[in-house]
Amino acid sequence: MEASNSLIASNLVQRFDEVCFKHPINWQIKAGEQWAIIGPNGAGKTLLVDTLAGKYALKSGKITCLNASGKVVKLSEHIKTVAFRDIYSLADTRESFYQQRWNVGVMQDGTPTRQLLPQTAESDWGKHLITQFGIEDLLEKDIRLLSSGELRKFLVVKSLLNKPRILILDNPYIGLDAASRKVLNGLFDEIVALGEVQIVLVLSNPADIPETITHVLPIAKRSLKPAMERNEFLSDKKLRRELFGDMKPEEINFPATEKEDLESSEIIRLSNIHIQYGKRIILLELNWKIEKGEKWALLGPNGSGKSTLLSLISGDNPQAYANDIALFGKKRGSGESIWEIKKRIGYISPEIHLHYLKNIPCLDIVGSGFFDTIGLYLSCSEEQREKALEWMELFGIGHLKEVSFLQVSSGEQRLVLLTRVFVKNPDLLILDEPFHGLDASNKEKVKNIIQKFCGTEKSLIFVTHYDEDIPKVIDKRFLLSKR
Repeated sequence: MEASNSLIASNLVQRFDEVCFKHPINWQIKAGEQWAIIGPNGAGKTLLVDTLAGKYALKSGKITCLNASGKVVKLSEHIKTVAFRDIYSLADTRESFYQQRWNVGVMQDGTPTRQLLPQTAESDWGKHLITQFGIEDLLEKDIRLLSSGELRKFLVVKSLLNKPRILILDNPYIGLDAASRKVLNGLFDEIVALGEVQIVLVLSNPADIPETITHVLPIAKRSLKPAMERNEFLSDKKLRRELFGDMKPEEINFPATEKEDLESSEIIRLSNIHIQYGKRIILLELNWKIEKGEKWALLGPNGSGKSTLLSLISGDNPQAYANDIALFGKKRGSGESIWEIKKRIGYISPEIHLHYLKNIPCLDIVGSGFFDTIGLYLSCSEEQREKALEWMELFGIGHLKEVSFLQVSSGEQRLVLLTRVFVKNPDLLILDEPFHGLDASNKEKVKNIIQKFCGTEKSLIFVTHYDEDIPKVIDKRFLLSKR
C-alpha cells in the first residue's frame, strides 16, 4: 500500500443488484490529484460516489482511506460528499411544502441560515468563503426563504468549511450564476494550492471541467472506463461521442392532442408589482407584459427574484392577490381558481424538483402533469396513460415507466419532470433552469423539443444562467437585478 494514495477502491461489488455495477469497481486517488467523474445521465456516477462514501453495503471488496502521513483513517472522516439532494439535510426543508417559501405569513419562526454553519465559519477561512461567495446577507434569512441558487451557494460554502481530505461535489455548478461559477473555480484553485483538500467533481458535461482538475474518470452504463489525464480526455472526441452521442437533431413527432383555444391574445400583464418579506424588498414597481406566441428569457443573478416572479404567475404565491396581475386576459382575484390558471401552464423549477421526491413510478409522475399536482392523487384514464407514455418515449425515458422516481438518477428525474410539463399541451411554458443536471446530449434533445413545441402559438418564459442554453426560438429578454 503506497503512502502517496489517499483513496483505494479494490474490487468493490455492491450487495444489492439495483445499485450494482457491471464489473467490480477499482480506482485509486493519489495525493495531489483532482478528479472529475463524468458520464451521461443514468450512467451510475452518483451510485459510484455513494458507494465510495460508504452509503451502500458491499458484497465484496474494500475501500481504504489514508491521511497525508499514509495512516489508514475512517471513511467518514476522510470523505465529504455534497449533492443537490443534500438541501434536504438543512433544517426544516424536508417538513416544508412546495409553496411554503411564498407563504411566509403562515409559517412559524424558521431557522436562521447562520445557525446551520459549523463553528469554523468564524475562522479566517470561513469568513473568506462567506465573503468570496457574497452570502453575508443570506445568513440572517430563514433557510426556507433562500432561492435554489442561494441554497446551492450555502451548501458549497458549508462543505468547504471543515476541509475534508477528499471533497466530492455532485454537479456543483448547476443553479449558480456566472459570477458564482467563477468564484467557485477560484476557490478550487485556492484549496488545491493549500494542499489540504483533494477535489472530486461529478459532472454531466465536459465543458464544465475546470482547469483545476488533473484526471478524469469516464463512466457509462454502470461501468468504469479507463481513467486518464484531463487534457487527454478533452482531446478524445471519439470517447466523448461514445459517452454522449453525436447530438444531431432528431426527428420530433409530438403526440396528437386537443386544446381549447385561448380567448385573449394577452398571456400575462404585471403592473407595478411589489413583493416584500419583512424589510427585504424582492420586486419593486415591476411591469411586464407577454402576448400570445412571445418567447422570453428571464435573466438575473442568484437572489434577484426570478423564482418569486414566476410564483406570482403560476399561482403559488398568495401575494399575487395584493398585486395587479392578469393572466390569459383575466385579472387575478376576479373569481378564477388556481386550477383554472394552472391548466394552461406547464411549469418546472428547481423548487418543484426539490419537493417532488415521491416513491411512485415515473409514469405516474408524468401523469400528474394532467392534474398539476405534486404526486398523483387522481387516477389517469387509459388514454392519459398512453399519452404520458408517448411523451416519455419522445424524451427517451420510456424504459423508466415502471421504475420508482427515487431509484433513477437526478438527471433522469429532471427528464421525467420535464416530460410532465408537456403532457397537457400547455399554452404557456415556464421553464426555470430546466437543464439542471442534464448531460450534453439530453440538453440538446430537450432544447430541440422546446423549440419545435413552441412554434408560433405557444408562449415561453425560460430561465437560465447559461447564455448558450437559451433556445434559438427566444427573441426577447427580461432582466432582473438583485436589490
